[in-house]
Amino acid sequence: RLLSPTADGGVLDVQDGLVEVDAEGRIARAEPWSAEDPPAEVVDLRPMVLLPGLVDLHAHLPQLPNAGLGSGLDLLTWLDRYIFPLERDYGAVTARGTAPAAFRAFAAAGTTTVVAYAAIWADSTHEAFAAAEAHGIRAVIGKVMMDRLTYDTEIDPAEILETSLRQSDELAARWHGAADGRLRYAFTPRFAVSCSADMLRESAALARHHGAYWQTHLSEDAGEIDEVRRLFPDASDYLDVYDRAGAVAERAVLAHAIHLSDREVARLVESRAGVAHCPASNLFLSSGMMPLGAYLRAGVRVGLGSDVAAGPEVSMFSVMRAGAVTQRVLELTGRADRSLAVKPIDWLRLATLGGAAVLGLEGSIGSIEAGKEADLIAIDPRLTTPLPGDEPRIASADDVLSRLIFRPHPNMVRAAWVRGRLLAGPPGLGGIG
Repeated sequence: RLLSPTADGGVLDVQDGLVEVDAEGRIARAEPWSAEDPPAEVVDLRPMVLLPGLVDLHAHLPQLPNAGLGSGLDLLTWLDRYIFPLERDYGAVTARGTAPAAFRAFAAAGTTTVVAYAAIWADSTHEAFAAAEAHGIRAVIGKVMMDRLTYDTEIDPAEILETSLRQSDELAARWHGAADGRLRYAFTPRFAVSCSADMLRESAALARHHGAYWQTHLSEDAGEIDEVRRLFPDASDYLDVYDRAGAVAERAVLAHAIHLSDREVARLVESRAGVAHCPASNLFLSSGMMPLGAYLRAGVRVGLGSDVAAGPEVSMFSVMRAGAVTQRVLELTGRADRSLAVKPIDWLRLATLGGAAVLGLEGSIGSIEAGKEADLIAIDPRLTTPLPGDEPRIASADDVLSRLIFRPHPNMVRAAWVRGRLLAGPPGLGGIG
C-alpha cells in the first residue's frame, strides 16, 4: 500500500501499488500495480505500507544516552544537570563511537532526514558528519556555538567568539553540500541565553555566506523567556533578538516556538522562517503546549522534531502522538478551535512534506511522487493490531495512520531507504534502485 501526502495538498492512497526507482535513486513512477507493465526487477513488500521517509527537524546527537531522564525539571535546570555534562564529554572519540549508532537508531525508527545539534567541539562535529556520510542518512548538522555560557573550561573567554566562528566556518566549507547534497551544514548558536549579540549576528552572516541553515531555540520555557528579556532589554520580544541579528529568514529552523505573540507569528509568516514543533519534549519538560492549529492557519511553516533527549524517543510516530494529545488538551480546555483539528494524515504531512518544506527540500523529498528522491520507509501494520496475529481491518488512510500514531510498535519500521539505498531493514532487501 502506498500512502503519502502530495505536493498539491492531496493524498496518495493506493491499496496495491508500484514505486519504480531509477538508477539515480529517484522515483520514476508511483501508481497502482499493473501486471502488464512491471519493472525489470521487483521487490515485493506486501503487506507493508510504504510511506515517505520521516523528517526530524530537531535533535541533539550527544544527548541520546540521557533520553527519558529528568522529566518535570525546568529547561535550564535540566540542561545543567543532565545535558551539559554529556556534551562536555562528546569529543571526537565519543562521537566516532556513538554517532553511527545514533544514525542507525534514527533510520530504524523511520527517520531518513535528521537536523541535529552536535556539541561545541569542532572535531566531534566532523566525526558526526563522517558517520552520517558513511551511514547514508540525509543529515543537517551543526557545531553548537556558545560564548555567553559555555562548558569549555579550557578556552580563554576572550577567544570563544572568534574560535567558534572560525571552526564553524571551516566545518561548513568542508561539509555543506557533501555527499552530492545529502549532507548540509547548520550554523548553530544554542539559544539567546548562551549567545552574545555578536555571536548571533556573525553566525547568521556566515550562514548567508555559505547558503547554509541557521538553527537555534525560540520561546521554549517561561524561565528562558524571562532570562532573554533580561539579557536583551532593547528587543521587543524573543524573536526580535534573532531578527536584529539578521537571522530570521527562510533557512532558519527555530525549535519549539511555543509562547509566541501575534507579532512574532506574523513575522515568522512574513520571513518564511521555519518552526520545529517538538511536542514530546514540550510535555516532558513541562515547557508548554504549542497552539499548532492557529500557527498553521496563520501560515507558519511547521515541521516536527524529536528533540532527543528532552524528547524521550527518536520515533517521529511518538512525536506525532504527543502532538495529537497536546492538541486534544488545548481543544478540551477551550484554548484551541476544534475546527482547526489536526487529523492523522495531517500529522504525516507535518512529519514529511512539512519538514521538507522548512528545509527548502519539498521539491526533492517528503512525498512519494515521480521525480523525487526515493527516501522511503516500509511499515508492517500487523504489528499495531490490538491482538497479536490479527490482520488489520482498516481501510481509510486516516485509520491506517491513527494506528501507526497511537499504537506504534518499536519494530514496525521494517526498512528505510535514502535515494533508494537501504539504511535499515533485512539485508535481503538491498537497494531498490
